[in-house]
Amino acid sequence: MPDLTTSSPVGLLAGSGRFPILFARKARELQIPVVGVGIIGEASEELAALCDRFHWAGFSRMGRVIRCFKGDGVREIVMAGKVHKVRLNTPYRLWNLLPDWRTFVWYFFRRRKDNRDDALTLSVIDEFARDGLTFRSALDFCPELLVKPGILTRRGVSSSEQADIEFGWEMAKEMGRLDVGQSVAVREKAVLAVEAIEGTDRAILRAGELCPRGGIVVVKVAKPQQDMRFDVPTVGVTTIESMRTAGARVLAIEADRTIFIDQDDTVALADRYGITIVARKAA
Repeated sequence: MPDLTTSSPVGLLAGSGRFPILFARKARELQIPVVGVGIIGEASEELAALCDRFHWAGFSRMGRVIRCFKGDGVREIVMAGKVHKVRLNTPYRLWNLLPDWRTFVWYFFRRRKDNRDDALTLSVIDEFARDGLTFRSALDFCPELLVKPGILTRRGVSSSEQADIEFGWEMAKEMGRLDVGQSVAVREKAVLAVEAIEGTDRAILRAGELCPRGGIVVVKVAKPQQDMRFDVPTVGVTTIESMRTAGARVLAIEADRTIFIDQDDTVALADRYGITIVARKAA
């Protein structure tokens, strides 16, 4: 376990969602100074009041992010929150994203085997390391966010739903091994949707469009090669809202390797909608 008593500020590279906010609050509770850099269009404005110092940076302004952290004495950084990579596929992306020189050189000239999530993020980590900045897991500070095993809701699972969980688990693990995505939606041992760059919520909604009769089982797992510094599977209230819209009945997640945001509120919402949440350990 890393030393959490250091007086050096910890850098927070913040994307969307509540995870960055929960991290900043936990760091304040531990009396650890935080220097936040929020990605414009992703991070919440609430973070500015939770961090000791806070900066904004564009999605493709890696040079600015590095300068902000180094200028405030940061040596260690955590990533928290989602960054929507679909921006990389927009028309005229160079014009729309306006990358700084550091990002331009990194994206087009640094070697990596492909542009899947792990390859891109590990390449970013290597680029920051050129300036003496290292990344660690945000879960070193708030391990309580990892879900524990068990059926978390009032409603259990039927035998057919259990069979779909088993089937979906195997499919999701394989998609994770291939670094395609972490989630699949299934019905009667048939895959309806596989998460890719669009994210879990949109994959769930697509499954609902393809299976309007409902009864969908959503399985979300960690990759077999999961690096806990980034892209840890995360679920919360928005996951349940997407499932309700899609007609999904069961959410199966991986215990001890999935971040559960606002667990009490999320479970209460699932109970209200008649949705089952089950957390199970990998076989």
